[in-house]
Amino acid sequence: MNLLRAALLCLAGIALPAFAIDTTVLPNPELQARYENLTHELRCMQCQNNNIADSPAGLATDLRREVAEMLTAGKSDDEVRAYMVQRYGDVILFNPPLNSSTVWVWATPLVALVGGLIVAFVIVRRRGRLVATDDSEVRDDLAP
Repeated sequence: MNLLRAALLCLAGIALPAFAIDTTVLPNPELQARYENLTHELRCMQCQNNNIADSPAGLATDLRREVAEMLTAGKSDDEVRAYMVQRYGDVILFNPPLNSSTVWVWATPLVALVGGLIVAFVIVRRRGRLVATDDSEVRDDLAP
């Protein structure tokens, strides 16, 4: 029975961060709106697919705290973004700027789309040729 209780406590401890909710409240509505905007623009470096506003990771909590402190200290949104980019690189931004190191981020979807269209065209064309060259006879006695 004690082993079951210990296991349940361990599971509860593991699951609690998944229910983390950002409760940061800044002194005025303008700062709060800027805070919410910035935390939705910055990627969680641990999760990679979440912004820091929605991520339950400890690193995201630290980044949210840093953003709140910088905004409260009077930093502009651009200064906060620049600080985060300097610290983590352009990958922290969900919409990174187009430059030599991030061109692949912008080009990959286009390359994938063009590649998919080429593959689809080749498949349709080959099947069309197979149908055109198919000389097998259709037997009426097999038809329903």
